[in-house]
Amino acid sequence: MIDSKDFLPVSAEDMRARGWDGYDFLVVGGDAYVDHPSFGTAVISRVLEAEGFRTAVLCQPDWRSAEAFRAMGRPRLGVMIGAGNLDSMVAHYTASRHRRREDFYSPGKRTGLRPDRAVTVYANRAREAFPGLPVVIGSLEASLRRFAHYDYWQDKVRRSVIFDAKADLLVYGMGEYATIEIARRLAAGEGIADMHGIRGTAYIAGEAPEGALVLPSFEEVCADKRAYAEATRIEYAEHDPVRGRTLAQKHGDRYLVVNPPAMPLPQAELDRVAELPYTREVHPMYDALGGVPAIDEVRFSVIHNRGCFGGCNFCALAFHQGRMVTSRSHESVVREVEAMTRHPLWKGYVSDVGGPSANFRHPSCKKQLKSGMCPNRSCLAPTPCPNIDADHSDYLELLRKLRKIPGVKKVFVRSGIRYDYMLCDKSRAFFSELVRYHISGQLKVAPEHCIDSVLDCMGKPHIDVYERFMDEYKKLNRRYDKEQYVVPYLMSSHPGSTLQSAVALAEFLHRTGRRPEQVQDFYPTPGTVSTCMYYTGLDPRDLSPVYVARTGREKAMQRALLQYTLPANHALAVEALRAAGREDLIGYGKNCLVRPLRGTGKPAGGQGRGAAAKRPAGGGKGRRP
Repeated sequence: MIDSKDFLPVSAEDMRARGWDGYDFLVVGGDAYVDHPSFGTAVISRVLEAEGFRTAVLCQPDWRSAEAFRAMGRPRLGVMIGAGNLDSMVAHYTASRHRRREDFYSPGKRTGLRPDRAVTVYANRAREAFPGLPVVIGSLEASLRRFAHYDYWQDKVRRSVIFDAKADLLVYGMGEYATIEIARRLAAGEGIADMHGIRGTAYIAGEAPEGALVLPSFEEVCADKRAYAEATRIEYAEHDPVRGRTLAQKHGDRYLVVNPPAMPLPQAELDRVAELPYTREVHPMYDALGGVPAIDEVRFSVIHNRGCFGGCNFCALAFHQGRMVTSRSHESVVREVEAMTRHPLWKGYVSDVGGPSANFRHPSCKKQLKSGMCPNRSCLAPTPCPNIDADHSDYLELLRKLRKIPGVKKVFVRSGIRYDYMLCDKSRAFFSELVRYHISGQLKVAPEHCIDSVLDCMGKPHIDVYERFMDEYKKLNRRYDKEQYVVPYLMSSHPGSTLQSAVALAEFLHRTGRRPEQVQDFYPTPGTVSTCMYYTGLDPRDLSPVYVARTGREKAMQRALLQYTLPANHALAVEALRAAGREDLIGYGKNCLVRPLRGTGKPAGGQGRGAAAKRPAGGGKGRRP
């Protein structure tokens, strides 16, 4: 039975129970306290504990005053602050800027338990509570907002978050190396103002360091969208732990200085971090509040890798974890699953063996560890690099070992199979066993669109790759007598997608008999290449113009076209087809997407009301393997 004493202290009473007369670090998080390696607050606090530091955790404190921060007393060395697993604005608002009704990272799914722009607010409260104490900010929110960045919710460019947070240091990326070095140097008596050379950190300086690559300034990227796009191109090109350079960006009369990324954790260190003494549970203080639902998806899952060379432009992973993939040892993962089988809630199923992309276990090519990632070349899109190493044998061997553990009934893979990478593997052994053993009825993959120009803006492979994958998937399901389906993730209104593009995607869905249950409207989250396209109307990779759907009405029409069979979308889909000049798709014929609105007379094109009128909208039953 998990007891509160198995967690790190969350109160002065907890510290007294441990016999502490003080503590070294306060770790503040925007999510509820879940002591699981999928949660950044848990990882950083356990890493500090493993280094011998007395560490207390303060999750979702009342930010309206500094009192909640003072409740455990003044820490001896510093405060480490994060917003949680998501950017707090993404956690709070939908892509249409409406307030979310639920928060799965909060007790009882309650909303409003963390502030907007949580890193900034928490850091300012910590400054108020503990004058003169070092304040270090991190988490995804700080990582993606480390440079001057476009903020979708205010529709303007904001300066680096370190200025608004008034923090001493900003840690970006996964953060273990930087956190440990900062903690050790503080404990040795070094002032935080002298810690300017730590990889994976950013700081404020009076001038740019010698040798730093100077970006367009905050004022320049606010005034000139071309300068913003150029800054984004450089930021991504230099985000490499092997060849990346120090970057500097002037903000007023001061400089933001961003050191090169930290090297990824080697396998032994990744194992150590993954196997720290996490309880893998929600703190008991939330039991009476309904628990924290986010644990349900990850309690019996395994993170076996880090990094992603997939290169999707709308995804934050490349700018946070980096493109260089590292992975845990088989032995470490086996130990984790063996421990799961002793959990009182265990029912025999490993829900996922994944990570950023499940089937990445090693760098994409042999030269990366020496030369770094190619600055102007994607590993997979629009076509795979000739140097790609698509060997799945190590991942396959890991899954085989997990299947043999006593007490394990099934091992599933759910967190994003890169089908384009899988098809690069000439051996079909992994694909075969994935279909045979590791799918729980549905496999989720992300073709996202069907128009090549849109997919190029997304950094995704062209649709023929997805169709080739589907052909092989169907054959393997027939071979093993399986009735398993594919759930394709699709995105509307991504930069590059016109209304005509959305119509073409709707026609593709109609032709292939698909009725997607999940459609995502493009969300301009901080720091991504796609967000740069959305703000500037330029592709930062070559500064070419990109079409952007900006009005709420056009976005709604693009989204409605992707789910045109839903009655709630009927009127919008008709409006979209008319706006696109495609009234030929309104009617009763086999190629039509929707019927006319009532009272509007015969559809354009004179389609009759014969046998085709009895055909269900969408032209088929949709879901098939």
